[in-house]
Amino acid sequence: MSTEMKKPGALPYDQLTALSSVDGRYRTAAEALVPYVSEYALIKYRVHVECEYFIALSEGNVGLREFTEKEKNALRRIASDFSLDDARIVKKIEREGLGGRPATNHDVKAVEYLIKDKLLGTPLEKVSEWIHFGLTSEDVNSIAYGMMLRGALEEVLLPRFERARASLERLALENAAEPMLARTHGQSASPTTFGKEIRVFERRLARQLLYLRSNAILVKLSGATGNYSAHLAGAPKSDWPAFARAFVARLSDGYEIQLELNEVTTQIEPHDTYAELFDCLRRVNTVLIDLSQDMWRYISDGWITQKPKEGEVSSSTMPHKVNPIDFENAEGNWGVSNALFEHFSRKLPISRLQRDLSDSTVERVIGTAFAHSLVGLSSLERGLSKISVNAPAMLSALASHPEVLAEALQSALRVAGVAVPYERLKELTRGREVTLGDFAAFIDSLDISDELRARLKALRPENYIGLAERIARGD
Repeated sequence: MSTEMKKPGALPYDQLTALSSVDGRYRTAAEALVPYVSEYALIKYRVHVECEYFIALSEGNVGLREFTEKEKNALRRIASDFSLDDARIVKKIEREGLGGRPATNHDVKAVEYLIKDKLLGTPLEKVSEWIHFGLTSEDVNSIAYGMMLRGALEEVLLPRFERARASLERLALENAAEPMLARTHGQSASPTTFGKEIRVFERRLARQLLYLRSNAILVKLSGATGNYSAHLAGAPKSDWPAFARAFVARLSDGYEIQLELNEVTTQIEPHDTYAELFDCLRRVNTVLIDLSQDMWRYISDGWITQKPKEGEVSSSTMPHKVNPIDFENAEGNWGVSNALFEHFSRKLPISRLQRDLSDSTVERVIGTAFAHSLVGLSSLERGLSKISVNAPAMLSALASHPEVLAEALQSALRVAGVAVPYERLKELTRGREVTLGDFAAFIDSLDISDELRARLKALRPENYIGLAERIARGD
C-alpha cells in the first residue's frame, strides 16, 4: 500500500495557507504595520498624494481655478475615507477594466481613474483632467513610499524600539551594582556589573534611534526624466521647483521624520536616503541580535533565570527544559529582516540610465522586512518580561575565578614602583588555578607599604568593578 501523501488541491487563503510567515504564523505580531506598508496602504497613500496635489494645483496660480473649501474637503475625504473596497476597485481597474475602460495594467493610472470616477457629477468633474497633471508615476510613488516609510517608523517601529530601549534602561538601573564575571575571548576577565553591560546595549540602541528620527527622506515631483518638462509645457510661466518644494514641505507639517524634495533626479528618485534608512534599521537589528545572543549565554550559564509559563512546553521529550526561545526567535527574525534590508540598500540606489522598473518589485517587499523586525521586537519583549537576575549564581562564578584580580594587583604595583609586577603575576597565575590565599601570600612577599598591602588584600572579584555601577546608572 502506498504511503505517499495525496497532493492537495487549491487551498483558500488563510493565515495557515499564507506563503509568508508574517502574514501567517506571525500575523498578530506584525499586523500593526498593515495600515502603513501593505498593498492597501500603498494605494491609499497614492490616492492621498494625488488628491493633495490636485488641491495644491488649485492654489498654485498655474491655470486651474482655486477650489472652494467644500471641494477641498471632498477631495480629502476621498483619501481619508479610502476603504478596502476602494482598493479592490483600483485593482479591478488595473487588472480587468471597469466602466467601459479596458484594464490599465498600470497601478498608478488606475488610482487616477478611481479619483476621476469619484468626482463624476460634482463641480470638480469638469477640471478632473488636472489630476496627475505633469507627473510621472514615480512622482506619486516616491512621495507615497516616503509617507509609508515615515508612517511605519513613527507610528509602529520607533515606539516599539523606544519601548525596548526603556526596558533595557530599567534593567540597567535595577542591576547597576550587581557584580558579574566578564568574559573576553570566552575567558574570565575583569569583573563588571550586569547593569553596566545592559547599559551598553541601551546606549547603542539610543544612538541609532536618534539617527532614524533626524534624517529626512528625499522624494521627487519633477515629472518624466526629472526636468519639469510636462509642467512647463502646460504652464510655462509657473515656478515649478518652488511649487514642488512647497508641496513636499506641506506634506511634512506636524511630522517628526521629514520628507524633503530632491531637486536633481532622473525619472526616479535615487533612493539614497532609503539606503541610509535601511542601513540604520539593519544596525538597530544588529545591536538587538548582539543583545539576544548575550542573553542566551547568560541563561545558558544560569546567571539569568526564566519564569516558566503555565502549560508551556519547551521540549517534546525533555520536560525539565525552559528554553530561551524568545531570544532565539528574535535573533532569527532580525536576521531575515537584515538580509532584506541589505538587499534593498544594494539594489534600490541603482537604476539603469534614467529609469528601469527593477526597483518596483523590491519596494513591495519593504513591509516584509519591517514585519520581521517587528516580530523580533515582540519576541524580545516577551523574553525580557520573563527573566530575573540570579545574583547568587553570578557571585558564585566570580568566586571561582579569583585570577581576575591579577590585573588589579599588577596595576597597583606598577604605581608603587615594584619591579616587573606584570611578569611576576603572569608567572603566578597564567594557566594555573589560584586562590585568594595565593594572592595574599604573594602580597605578603612584597616590599610595599602597610596601607597598600591592606588595600590589595581587601580586593575581591565582586568589588573589583571600577566605575561599572556609575556607568550603568548613566552618571
